[in-house]
Amino acid sequence: MREFRIVDQLQKLDVDIKKDQLKYHSKRVLVSKEFTFDAAHHLHNYEGKCKNLHGHTYRAVLGISGYTDERGIVIDFGDIKEIWKQQIEIDLDHRYLNETLPLMNTTAENIVVWIYEMLAEALLNIQDYNGLRVEFVRLYETPTSYAEARREWMELE
Repeated sequence: MREFRIVDQLQKLDVDIKKDQLKYHSKRVLVSKEFTFDAAHHLHNYEGKCKNLHGHTYRAVLGISGYTDERGIVIDFGDIKEIWKQQIEIDLDHRYLNETLPLMNTTAENIVVWIYEMLAEALLNIQDYNGLRVEFVRLYETPTSYAEARREWMELE
């Protein structure tokens, strides 16, 4: 085991490491970011508790893959957050989903595909990164129950 030590001097760009050393590989890598939102909904044509208006604290997990840029970054996590906040969450957080989403039964299975489509569309408009694509979106309706949309399923349909 290595002994703990305090760094004596921070590594400096163009002194200790050159710009052409920042990119370690040219392989596709998946990055993931999670978000939560609170929303209300009810289900149509359903016999059970969920036919009544109720709410959830949802958790969305976004998986995006691409090739690293010259810095070794696939996509900045801040850029993923910006997409989520401005283009997806605006229709979800503290909303009545039956009103803000396209006409659909607001099941986790339908919502997760909508999120996938919105994210895929947003990635098409990003020029700064190489080969970005949505690999999966997982939407937890409860801590133990989720629906998932995967790229291989979305592209087949």
